[in-house]
Amino acid sequence: MTISPGWYKDPADPSTQRYWDGEGWLGASLPADATPPDGPPAAPPPPPPVSQPVHKVDEPGNGSAPPVLPPAGGTPPAGPGMQPLPPGWPHPVPQPPVRPHGMPLATPGARLVARIVDTIALVLLNVVVNGWFIYLFLREYIPFTQAITDKWMETGELPLDMERPAQMDALLLVIILIALALWFAYEVPATAHTGQTLGKRLARIKVVRAENLDPLGVGRAWRRWSPLAMPLLLLSCCGPCFVILQFVDVIFLLIDRRQRMAWHDRSAGTYVVRLPDPVRTDKRSAS
Repeated sequence: MTISPGWYKDPADPSTQRYWDGEGWLGASLPADATPPDGPPAAPPPPPPVSQPVHKVDEPGNGSAPPVLPPAGGTPPAGPGMQPLPPGWPHPVPQPPVRPHGMPLATPGARLVARIVDTIALVLLNVVVNGWFIYLFLREYIPFTQAITDKWMETGELPLDMERPAQMDALLLVIILIALALWFAYEVPATAHTGQTLGKRLARIKVVRAENLDPLGVGRAWRRWSPLAMPLLLLSCCGPCFVILQFVDVIFLLIDRRQRMAWHDRSAGTYVVRLPDPVRTDKRSAS
């Protein structure tokens, strides 16, 4: 799910508002208390063509220095008093990272640490709650795989027609459903109310809405959790697909270096921000 088009507070500057078209911000910003137009902002007029100055060849001894030109193929310098880029400039212009509600985005490293901590916590929960069913499943699975291995060693071919124990498939489905329930109970309520799981608290990062700092709520937290968790159902029929979908989700985070939004962030319209260091905050308040 994406945020519907409309005027929202600019995450980079909460004192202003900009128009969101469903994929990105359009037009210039307006003051936060101003009444925006009904639709998107009017397109700005095209910039006038930039005329290139003609530099005369300096005569020897006149004391003037030759003009400084940008390197071939490089980006011209930018700064106060510099001319804007001409229309059709072929080089990409670097964009500053987004700061939702004035807070810096969480780094991929911090998000990885938080996910590892949460994964360890979920594994421990499954050992306690799901351990008996996992034991029953392994008791069926190990002899079955051993029989396949023995048959392959004897004939040199995999016995694809060997009948699977019926109880093994039923136990696997039960394990997956319990694991999903534990994952939901662990992550969704915590993200909905505080924006933080145990891993995010330890990594000092937080999930926030793109448009404001209100709590996510159960609905949006569920939408954010679903792209991560629901592919777990594929373990019963196609285990590698679950790993591939998790990898694709992370690829969005690595590609989108400006907003650092993974696929599950985009589906719910959320950012993951880095919280301030409590030591620095205490020093500032004391001063």
